[in-house]
Amino acid sequence: MSSNKKIIEEEVVVGILLNKNGQILIAKRRNNQFMPDYWELPGGKIKVGENKKDSLKRELFEELGVTISKCKLKHTMFHQYPDKFVKLWIYNIEKYSGKPSGKEGQDISWCSLDQLYKYELLPTMREIVHKISLPKHYWITPDDLDSESVIEKCHEHIIAGTKIIQLRSKVPLDHSYIDKVYRLCQNYQASLILNTPKKTYQEICDGWHLTSNELLSLNKRPCDNDKLLGVSTHNALEAEYAENISADYISLSPVNPTPSHYHIPPLGWQTAADIISNSNLPVYLLGGMSEETLDKALSIGAQGVAGISQI
Repeated sequence: MSSNKKIIEEEVVVGILLNKNGQILIAKRRNNQFMPDYWELPGGKIKVGENKKDSLKRELFEELGVTISKCKLKHTMFHQYPDKFVKLWIYNIEKYSGKPSGKEGQDISWCSLDQLYKYELLPTMREIVHKISLPKHYWITPDDLDSESVIEKCHEHIIAGTKIIQLRSKVPLDHSYIDKVYRLCQNYQASLILNTPKKTYQEICDGWHLTSNELLSLNKRPCDNDKLLGVSTHNALEAEYAENISADYISLSPVNPTPSHYHIPPLGWQTAADIISNSNLPVYLLGGMSEETLDKALSIGAQGVAGISQI
């Protein structure tokens, strides 16, 4: 980029509308707009002197003909385009009236989250989709259980409603064993994420989880976009690097002191909140987390919590 090119800063609000079938509404940008023909969430620029909720209500009425009566902030994020820097406020639309239609001549579509990859989406949409679709907690398998015990525990967690299982091992696992756990997850519409050494990124699973050392050894995303990629991070620099290689979510630890990592100083809630506020990625908190701490994690903007013993 030329040094004399002006960087334009924009503040934008967008809304997440879901129908009763769990489909999300997206709109196609028109030919006269920046990045034409890309698909995005409905919304637009905040006018001078306008508060964010009023801006969202105005934009969605003008674009879709709907009247918002209840909405809640879901996430904030930043994005650097070649010629401008954008900050977005993303809201869940919890209650509205009217039937959405393209009032400004734009195409709109109701689409299931798992079919969004078929559309040419704005760059910011990837992180937003993961914020919508990822659950509020996931379970990590313990290292000290034998394979049958792990499978039994996996089954218990899945039956209880866990949607992501991170199969963790410090040694490579047999492919037939991974396949057994994967089939169990598939039977209950849960996702299997592998956190094992010597990853080939060809294993049968729904995605992979990188250690911080693995993260820092990479200079780009190591797997396809249709798989989930998680990363263990312990500070702001690692969280930023995970975003640079296009990870889908990060875990941040340890927030509180833990017996298993007694030698590592805990981050504390305030530092965790600061890292979350500066990351576009969904962030799961680890270290002394439980279902009781979930509300506190959500209150500082985390996607949720994860752990071994108390999740």
